[in-house]
Amino acid sequence: MATGLTWTVYDADSMTQAEIYGTVLCDLGAMNEKIVGLSADLAKSTKIGAFGDKFPGRFFNVGVAEQNLFGVAAGLAKSGLVPFVSTMAAFASMRAAEQVRTDICYQHLPGKSIATHAGASFGQAGTTHHCTEDLAIMRSFSGMTVIVPADGVETANAVRACVEWDGPVYIRIGRGFEPRFYEKEDYGFRIGKAVTLSEGADITLICCGVTVLPCMEAAKILKEEDGLSVRVLNMHTIKPIDSEAVLSAVKDTRRLISFEEHNTLGGLGTAVAEVIARSGKGCAFVPVGIPDCFCEVGYPEDLYTHYGLDTDGVVAKVREVMKIEFEADEDWEDEV
Repeated sequence: MATGLTWTVYDADSMTQAEIYGTVLCDLGAMNEKIVGLSADLAKSTKIGAFGDKFPGRFFNVGVAEQNLFGVAAGLAKSGLVPFVSTMAAFASMRAAEQVRTDICYQHLPGKSIATHAGASFGQAGTTHHCTEDLAIMRSFSGMTVIVPADGVETANAVRACVEWDGPVYIRIGRGFEPRFYEKEDYGFRIGKAVTLSEGADITLICCGVTVLPCMEAAKILKEEDGLSVRVLNMHTIKPIDSEAVLSAVKDTRRLISFEEHNTLGGLGTAVAEVIARSGKGCAFVPVGIPDCFCEVGYPEDLYTHYGLDTDGVVAKVREVMKIEFEADEDWEDEV
């Protein structure tokens, strides 16, 4: 860990995911004067306000004007600065979609977006504040890197890594009450490389964000109760996706399921399916997430249960997919 940082992994149990990124951003700002912060009147809610308190001369609140937020960020980036923009995911990916695409991505600027309250994490706030489309939107923008951390520890790693990463980055986090998963920071986080949490030969679970913890819990249950060897991949980077990890899973397990707190169209599941389709390899693959509908309104935990994204849902889906029959010969040539 770099010297001078005030946040450590030991703070993860007392700080929310957003509070951790706010603190880490302050640490980075103390070491890099080019880092600036921007908000659209949500500094307190998104926790980027901590950066503004520490560096008031390098923080800009544009008011409730998300399109302008990203336009200003683009101008600051053109001036040689590294802007970190934070607002709710629904606003960053939809209200300001044109500005993210044209002002940031088209010019391949180092605009870093930390989008909070993503997925169903603000479930009781209703459909306008849900965001189950952002991965599909951001993944389609040329040059955009898309990261979905599993918890606050991984968020800290992602924020640090993206400072030097070429081009725009979209980091998607929840409302802030998501449980901790990682016990330490040095588990091998690298942008674009999946983390193998559990080796397995029977089936592979590919997950991101809040689905990582239930997938690991389910893998343990399935080993104890069903005798299954379950591989679990934390695919924290949706774009560029780790194609090598996906294809290794296809070759080794021949059964794959993706789990994401996002619409099943266009997100992690679609990215995995594209890798499989391009390879010409045959396997059983099922994407699990929010179906093609607007998410129900309710507390996040209830919604995860409703859509099969909790531990029981993962266990049930694995048992279902293990019953799928398909030709699993070792000769791949006739399948290309």
